[in-house]
Amino acid sequence: MPTPDRFRLQADHSILLVVDVQERLSAAMDQDGLQRAVKHIGILLESAHALSVPVIVTEQYVKGLGPTVAAVKEKTGNATFFEKISFSCCGNAGLLAQLRQSGRTQIVVCGMETHVCVQQTVLDLLQEGFVVHVVKDAVMSRAPANRDTAIEAMTLAGAVPTSTESVVFQWLKVAGTDVFKQMSKLVK
Repeated sequence: MPTPDRFRLQADHSILLVVDVQERLSAAMDQDGLQRAVKHIGILLESAHALSVPVIVTEQYVKGLGPTVAAVKEKTGNATFFEKISFSCCGNAGLLAQLRQSGRTQIVVCGMETHVCVQQTVLDLLQEGFVVHVVKDAVMSRAPANRDTAIEAMTLAGAVPTSTESVVFQWLKVAGTDVFKQMSKLVK
């Protein structure tokens, strides 16, 4: 099978990476924006599960920031969890090794904070040779300007900006299947 180009996601080449959607960090976010982002992350998680896309969830310094928020955690299924203290997820050697060993080349990234852990992770993943898609409606920062600046920087560095629906429908590829019917209900 040929390697997909960087703009076209394929479920069998992808991993979903959910970065640091944790209780205490979430409390500092705009609550309406947080609710929207958590909803989109939930859709991504359910889609990944339905389409056999592996999921990795990170938690930054759990002792200080608490666990993953319940609304996200309940949808993680058989995701692999990694605790970290480095801002970049790639600072966790086990996580980076799992990504490399998977043989998958596309990393779909969502979570928080966009200008800290998400951005540093994306830049490191790009440096490691992965194709990275940043889900704009599923990332957050406390300040919208920080989020927007980080998305611009990641895009300039080579990440592909995308949306939840774009990811879901690229992973699906076709309509008319039972999985399509299940996923299309999520994005309505």
